[in-house]
Amino acid sequence: MLIGYARTSTAEQEAGLEAQRRDLSAAGVEKLFSEQVSSVDAAKRAQLEAALDYLREGDCLVVTRLDRLARSVAHLLTLVERIEAKGAELRILNMGVDTGTPTGKLMLTMLGGVAEFERAIMLERQREGIAKAKADGKYKGRKPTAQAQGDKVRKMRAAGKSIGEIMSETGISRASVYRVLDGA
Repeated sequence: MLIGYARTSTAEQEAGLEAQRRDLSAAGVEKLFSEQVSSVDAAKRAQLEAALDYLREGDCLVVTRLDRLARSVAHLLTLVERIEAKGAELRILNMGVDTGTPTGKLMLTMLGGVAEFERAIMLERQREGIAKAKADGKYKGRKPTAQAQGDKVRKMRAAGKSIGEIMSETGISRASVYRVLDGA
């Protein structure tokens, strides 16, 4: 049985998730698991866990792209080990990689290393760009939203409003309301 897994990092990427679903269906996937969660938050990828639990001997987990499944070679190899322990295989559509063959396993490991390297280089460039923008005075970071409403929060509290009422009216989290009130 072909079992598909689709993932995007955020809810705003609905078109990307829909494209993955379409491609997986076109590949013949019979059962599809999908979610919108960052791969960095691996502990919260409930649908990936459900897909892995659903796999049986002879099944194949199908993903459209490697980065939809794993962020590092170590994570990828852990997932492949779990898949193979069930007697199943992994197929990555855009790479034409299938772990059912020795060549497919080799290619997956090599391409996983390249993907991890590519991501590390991208993050390094991003950090360099932010550092340069900060040095040029062009990057200030995110504006503190709770502190901007500090006077309003203090006045509301002085007027006898509860923390919950302040949260509702200002849209600020409980922790931020307390930080404003504590002067932090």
